[in-house]
Amino acid sequence: MAPGGRTCKEILESYSSFGDYDIAANAEIKIASLSIKPTIMSGGKVGMSSTNGVYELLECPVCTSSMYPPIHQCPNGHTLCSNCKVRVQNRCPTCRFELGNIRCLALEKVAESLELQCKYQSLGCHDIFPYYSKLKHEQHCQFRPYNCPYAGSECSVTGDIQELVGHLKDDHKVDMHDGSTFNHRYVKSNPQEVENATWMLTVFKCYGRQFCLHFEAFQMGTAPVYMAFLRFMGDEDEAKKFSYSLEVGANGRKLTWQGVPRSIRDSHRKIRDSQDGLIIQRNLALFFSGTDGKELKLRVTGRIWKEE
Repeated sequence: MAPGGRTCKEILESYSSFGDYDIAANAEIKIASLSIKPTIMSGGKVGMSSTNGVYELLECPVCTSSMYPPIHQCPNGHTLCSNCKVRVQNRCPTCRFELGNIRCLALEKVAESLELQCKYQSLGCHDIFPYYSKLKHEQHCQFRPYNCPYAGSECSVTGDIQELVGHLKDDHKVDMHDGSTFNHRYVKSNPQEVENATWMLTVFKCYGRQFCLHFEAFQMGTAPVYMAFLRFMGDEDEAKKFSYSLEVGANGRKLTWQGVPRSIRDSHRKIRDSQDGLIIQRNLALFFSGTDGKELKLRVTGRIWKEE
């Protein structure tokens, strides 16, 4: 009986090893079947003369995003990213086999050997990055398009500054002004209604750049407030080269604010929630209006200047 038991054990172990080999082989075959022309670059890394094949190989079939370790695979060699493994309830979306905890180490090694161009190459970025560094770079690439700064609606338009200026003018009907000083009057017939919506956005052109002046009403906790702030249409490093001031008042009282415009890389909500601007409590705003609370009439003046 003992010899027979030993033989059975050896056969099972041999079969298990063979199954692992099949899984690895499936991944190798999948990698080898793609037509990718490698180019040897500095440091022995592999660059791709065409990225179509490598992106197909490293694209998750569920979310279609690039995959990063841990990359999972089913017993038939189908791969997907770790986030989607949970979403598909541990079942392969291609063949419906249970996924288990199999890592596609061969594919992870392929990714590690790659150096790829930034996806914003057509917009001016000509840098090349290791695959695992590329995503982080693209999140902060100075050539990535800007989001539309208009906050009065959910706008998904992106583009460079000149494209967004044209978009704001033509599609959002935003007022455009030249000059570094401004004097705006805001009127609302029913000041008791405070909504989470932008009242007004004005674009100013001065010093060869564009700035967005926001003025709006919103709830800060349970208290309704009005807020004015300036955003710079460009990156943060450039925004720091400018300063601005805002002033509002009447009846011998005055509120002033001086600050640095925030880049439109920062979302409108992020700036608003940080209270980085001129904030006017409603009672004081109505006092400035001088209308016994029946109508809001505020005059906001301001100036933009370039720091030396």
